Amino acid sequence: MKSRNGPLRVGIGGPVGSGKTALTEKLCKAMRDDYSVAVVTNDIYTTEDAEALVRMQALPSDRIVGVETGGCPHTAIREDATINLQAIAGLNQRIPDLDVVFIESGGDNLAATFSPDLADITIYVISVCQGEEIPRKGGPGITRSDLLVINKKDLAPYVGADLEVMDRDATRMRASRPFVFSDMKRGDGVSSIVSFLREQGGL
Repeated sequence: MKSRNGPLRVGIGGPVGSGKTALTEKLCKAMRDDYSVAVVTNDIYTTEDAEALVRMQALPSDRIVGVETGGCPHTAIREDATINLQAIAGLNQRIPDLDVVFIESGGDNLAATFSPDLADITIYVISVCQGEEIPRKGGPGITRSDLLVINKKDLAPYVGADLEVMDRDATRMRASRPFVFSDMKRGDGVSSIVSFLREQGGL
C-alpha cells in the first residue's frame, strides 16, 4: 500500500532513549535488500540521528535526511508537517522508485502523534527502563499507534520491570491493536515488526 504521495510512510515515535534510532537502523538493514528505503529524522537543533544512521551504515547517506525542527519537534510531525513532507518530496525526486520512507520523530512525551497527512503507519517505541507502568499511563502513542514496540526487554530484571505486567497493561490499553516486545541490541522482535509492515503496508 504505497501512499497517495508515493512510498509507504512509516512514522516512528517515542520518548528520548527508547530506541527509535536503533529500531530505524534495524528496519533499514532488514528491508533494504528487498525494498527501496529512505529515512527522514527529526531533531530540534541538530541532525544527530541522521548522522548516527549514516555511521551505522543503515543506508547510503543520500537516502538519509535530517531535518532540524527547532522548538517543539511534535509540531513538525503533527500540526505542521511541511518540513517533513518537503524532505520526503526531495527524496522522491532523487530516488523515484522509493517503496518505504521511515520518519523518525524527536520527542519526549506520550502525547506525540503523527499527522495522517504525514504517516500511513505509526510505530510507537517505549522502553522498559521507563518503568513497567508506562503502558497503563496511556496517551495517544500507547493507545492509538498502529504498532507499539516495548523495547529493551533484556533490561527488565535490572530496572525492576515485570514484563508480564507490561504485557497485561498493553493488552488492556490497546484493545485489539498489536504490540511487540523487543531487544534491539540482539535484534529480537525485528522480524515481527517487518512482517507487520509488510502486511499492513501491502509491501
